[in-house]
Amino acid sequence: MSLARRELLASGAAGLAFAGLARHAHAQDAGEETYINQVEGYGPLRTDPAGLLDLPEGFSYQVISQSGDTMDDGLFVPGQPDGMGCFDLGDGRVALIRNHELKGSSALHRNLGPGGLHQERIRHIDAARAYDTYKDGRPLPGGATTLVYDLGTRQTISQHLSLSGTSTNCCGGITPWGSWLTCEENTETAETGNVTRPHGFVFEVPVAAEGLVDPVPLKAMGRFEHEAVCVDPRTGIVYLTEDKNDGLFYRFIPKTPGKLAEGGRLQAMAIAGVTGADTRNQDDRFWAVSDWREIRWIDMEDVESPNDDLRQRGHAAGAALVARGEGLWWGKDEFYMTATSGGPIRRGQVMRIQPGLNGAADRIQLFVESTDEKTLNMGDNITIAPWGDLIVCEDNYSSTIRNHLKGVTPDGQVYTIGRNVFTGNSEFAGACFSPDGQVLFVNIMYPGMTLAIRGPWTSVRR
Repeated sequence: MSLARRELLASGAAGLAFAGLARHAHAQDAGEETYINQVEGYGPLRTDPAGLLDLPEGFSYQVISQSGDTMDDGLFVPGQPDGMGCFDLGDGRVALIRNHELKGSSALHRNLGPGGLHQERIRHIDAARAYDTYKDGRPLPGGATTLVYDLGTRQTISQHLSLSGTSTNCCGGITPWGSWLTCEENTETAETGNVTRPHGFVFEVPVAAEGLVDPVPLKAMGRFEHEAVCVDPRTGIVYLTEDKNDGLFYRFIPKTPGKLAEGGRLQAMAIAGVTGADTRNQDDRFWAVSDWREIRWIDMEDVESPNDDLRQRGHAAGAALVARGEGLWWGKDEFYMTATSGGPIRRGQVMRIQPGLNGAADRIQLFVESTDEKTLNMGDNITIAPWGDLIVCEDNYSSTIRNHLKGVTPDGQVYTIGRNVFTGNSEFAGACFSPDGQVLFVNIMYPGMTLAIRGPWTSVRR
């Protein structure tokens, strides 16, 4: 999601990060319910007396990290935690690698809030450890942090900055070989912003890294407003979304699976038999819910795209339009993608993609399309729960309409898991489960919190 559309929410929340929950009134509208369940799920939400997160009966949450906390490396936890992946470290410990969607040229984050505090600390990092700096030499505030958490003791063991100097790190994805791919949703250059290098790349953060990693842009994966990635563990092919209303959907075929820095081939998705198909259903209906279409792939050229025109060139060559492709998550021989502004009311679609093997064609299905914002309102980051349902993070831009965590059954029916009632109504992001399936980790972007949610997950009623 672009920063400009978030300023409405940030102005009310970012500066209150340290004020304490007790000072904020419950934000739920008194008269009318904020959500509709198509199936029962876990039942109605219960009011959180702390005024942060409403959950169903029997569920609880724990704040395990907050922007502004001091990390083990002496830096502050940055603001705006976004995409996140969970990795098993053994002995009941997990690592969470989080993106921080801080933009290089934004004055919004050079204040006394969590982003500004982080900026004041990271200015002392050796600029050589950062991918990029402002033109005055200060490292850019975006990047990733690594948090280690003990599932048994329910304690945060350590936190540190693991990638520095990038910009607007939105989502990304886990890899089968134990790393996090973090994506820049920003294509600034020295000519267009207060930066010194081009942005719009994917970077890799190994979970085993104990400090800052070398910031190597994976340029063969394209330069555009990246959102999320997922990897087919059978082939090593990486799938990538683009957060633009006229964006495309891509795949990257590496020269060597698991070694992305060695390069490879970037392709854009097209619908077989339809040149330049429009999957968005915003103005004209291309397909209906449950419809399948066969995919073909178009080779992309000049993927570092100095003119930031990759999507226009791809569409002109026949690639399909996708309405703000965002979340991606690999399941069992298939994966799911959110298109945040798709559909006739522009409140979101969920796609289901099945890569073919042994010469079979790939195919894509319109799995869910919102017809009511109370059912699904601009789904963004997603994960797949251990019981097979999708978990979708809502990300709408209203100061009054609540953001929710939604579940989606294998039949495409939607139910509600949680509701943000904190002042500012920020988005949920980074949903991912612990390896034992007992804990759902999720971020609330403003004022910047990472939560651990526990409950009777297997009791879901479809």
